[in-house]
Amino acid sequence: MTMDRRTFTLLAAGAALLFPGGVRAAPAMTVHKDPTCGCCEAWVDHVRAAGYEARVVEVAAINAVKAKLGVPPGLRSCHTAEIDGYVLEGHVPAAAIARLLAERPKVRGLAVPGMPIGSPGMEVEGRDSETYDVMAFGDEQEKFMTFRGGDPA
Repeated sequence: MTMDRRTFTLLAAGAALLFPGGVRAAPAMTVHKDPTCGCCEAWVDHVRAAGYEARVVEVAAINAVKAKLGVPPGLRSCHTAEIDGYVLEGHVPAAAIARLLAERPKVRGLAVPGMPIGSPGMEVEGRDSETYDVMAFGDEQEKFMTFRGGDPA
């Protein structure tokens, strides 16, 4: 049996997350979203399918939440999540979240600016997935991973 890159990445990230010093569950996250956003719900489905417990909080003033959590204006998207001391902005793939939690870099969080076609929650039937960067942010901003659709590129 052969294993493709996506399967290997997901298994490695999941193993690092679940078995660093014994068996533990993935941490829960809180997702802040506008009540009318459908793509946000699709992203929540994506992270739940990856094993994360996601509690959704609907807020009309989502930009106030982003500002409070320190999301830079140039990296903002439609929803903002909090998980284990980190902030997730926009359509961050589960594989990037797993790597973040396994490696624990000294950053405020991860962001996928805008709403790239094919990113988790932004799949569009009949459209090719875009290649996009997941950005780490804090004191500085830097590329954390590159994806095409939901797969590491």
